[in-house]
Amino acid sequence: MANPKDVLVVTTSSLDGIRVKQYLKPISAHIVAGTNFFSDLSASFSDLFGGRSQTYQRQLTSLYNEAIERIKFAAYEMGANGVIGFSIDMDEISGKNKSMFMLTAIGTAVILDKELLIKSSLAQTSEKFENVGMDRIISLRTKKEIIEKANTGDLKLDDTTWDFITSNQVAEVFPYLLKKYLAALSYEQSAPENSTKFFKLLLAYIDALPDKIKTELLYSTIETAKDENLVFKLCDILEQLNLLDLDKAMDLLNNQEFQKQKLGLRIMTYDKPFYNKQDITDLQKINQYIQNSFGERGKRTTKKQLLSSKEKEVWACECGKTNIEINSYCGTCLKDIYGFKFDEVKPSDVNDFIEQKIALIAEYIE
Repeated sequence: MANPKDVLVVTTSSLDGIRVKQYLKPISAHIVAGTNFFSDLSASFSDLFGGRSQTYQRQLTSLYNEAIERIKFAAYEMGANGVIGFSIDMDEISGKNKSMFMLTAIGTAVILDKELLIKSSLAQTSEKFENVGMDRIISLRTKKEIIEKANTGDLKLDDTTWDFITSNQVAEVFPYLLKKYLAALSYEQSAPENSTKFFKLLLAYIDALPDKIKTELLYSTIETAKDENLVFKLCDILEQLNLLDLDKAMDLLNNQEFQKQKLGLRIMTYDKPFYNKQDITDLQKINQYIQNSFGERGKRTTKKQLLSSKEKEVWACECGKTNIEINSYCGTCLKDIYGFKFDEVKPSDVNDFIEQKIALIAEYIE
């Protein structure tokens, strides 16, 4: 199974038409949230409708979904592709005038018949419901209104909007969010708190998106965006969310622009949530590619020394300046002979990092 998101989680002890090939072991996931969890996320009684708080329901659903995702990760790590007998309990823990909610999710990790599981998944993707609840209708209407306002540039990004687009995974507003974030970054020096808050909200929004979508959005933007500050911020999101994609990182390393190749190097120091045997092979190929592809960009030459007939080896930088020491940084553009500044990730550093990662993965992979 290529992705922990593909792990099938069911509450029943068996599945119709799908054989359990092997029972592995019970697994669990725990989530602890303070009683101020809801208030911190802008929950209030102002959204009460029919005796119910819509915000509370969304946050409880968010916790439930997070528990499922953690169970999937735990199952995937041990090689399972399914979890049966899944259940969730919520308890309140109190002490010293403080209270916390604890969600405990449990289930049994199993290996299901792969071919039957794939057929079942394909059948479910085209399934439609016979009935639809009013909540879904309201949610869909709100989603369409938000997308329309984003397309016209009229969307107001208040707490309610952020909460909706995050919990409902509205990927269509991502370009609009980037424009707004660029505007916030332009005032970062005068109002850093605004860009910091926006980054946190953007991070949570992207994290809530399906893996395939958020990976595609981030890497495609990094590959095409011209604003360096924005690109680095998006790279930070890749790093924080462990969204290393070896194929997409390789695309950057193959890019015609040297700056994009540098980004590929930087991203190769990030991590994935999980690694497998194929990753070891891919990492070895990428490591070899880096060793062979990043040569000297400056030109070595010689120059006569003052008051002497001897010649000294020097190098001419891409910017045109001649530098005396081969291992020095250019006095004009501050780059070395390979085209890298002092604080940039170097190919040799990435090679060492990848070799160490391969060794660590190999300790756990058969």
